[in-house]
Amino acid sequence: MTRSASETPYVLVLFYSRNGATREMAEQLAAGVESISGIAARLRTVPPVSTTCEAVDPEIPAEGAVYATLDDLRHCHGLALGSPTRFGNMASPLKYFLDTTSELWMNGVLADKPATAFTSTASLHGGQEATLLTMMVPLLHHGMVYAGVPYRETRLLTTQSGGTPYGTSHLAGAQADRPLDDDETALSRAQGERLGRLALAMRSLHEAT
Repeated sequence: MTRSASETPYVLVLFYSRNGATREMAEQLAAGVESISGIAARLRTVPPVSTTCEAVDPEIPAEGAVYATLDDLRHCHGLALGSPTRFGNMASPLKYFLDTTSELWMNGVLADKPATAFTSTASLHGGQEATLLTMMVPLLHHGMVYAGVPYRETRLLTTQSGGTPYGTSHLAGAQADRPLDDDETALSRAQGERLGRLALAMRSLHEAT
């Protein structure tokens, strides 16, 4: 399926959230994208995975963002990938979805598109940076251009919670009940704004191939 040139380009904000913290970050990042004129944000999630073989989840979730398809990824102009940390890595539902993208990889569909990542942890030193670094790996394999959070965002220097140059992070607390604070919110929005600007600026690179 070929996208019409008249369609508004979009950044895909693809996330998995167990208790809502990563979803809250995704929404703030999407707001940052949409603060840039000429580009939209598309929020998508992935279903949980199970040790059982029988599929029991509905095709459309009862609430929140709908499940991502390969076409959502295929036609995006930028990608923001979000996940809670699992032992310094992304959660398995998000990894499972990415493992189905071999067709896009073989055809270089995502090459030269900007990408970024964000994460949430229960504890301040719960693997935020390790998770972001490992989330970069499949993006780089797809030929995407990784964009973190530059230190011109001075809240990186003053935050007492989340925030890294590799991508925005959030301290959710042991009970996953700590909301985003002002620094985490501002950094999430700034990350989205930067990705939106880059997606527009780099549009011609991948549309020419």
